[in-house]
Amino acid sequence: MQLIDVGFGNRVAAERVVAVVAPQSLPVKTLIASAREQSLLIDATQGRKTQGVIVTDSGHVVLSYLTPDRITEAERAAREEDHDEG
Repeated sequence: MQLIDVGFGNRVAAERVVAVVAPQSLPVKTLIASAREQSLLIDATQGRKTQGVIVTDSGHVVLSYLTPDRITEAERAAREEDHDEG
């Protein structure tokens, strides 16, 4: 199983990720509020400003202090590391 680093030692299963987006738009803010109401929100920011939002296939929404670009880079690095080991 491939894991993506989302900051502060927190990881998300790569195969479960549907989208990685920035939190500024109204639809994403609405998604976050909805996930909070449904107890599907996971805050991995450690109190920092949310810069990236990860949406999973289970409907969970993960908040990260990493930007979407850095999360994508971490996913790419994890994929390459997994490929090198395999």
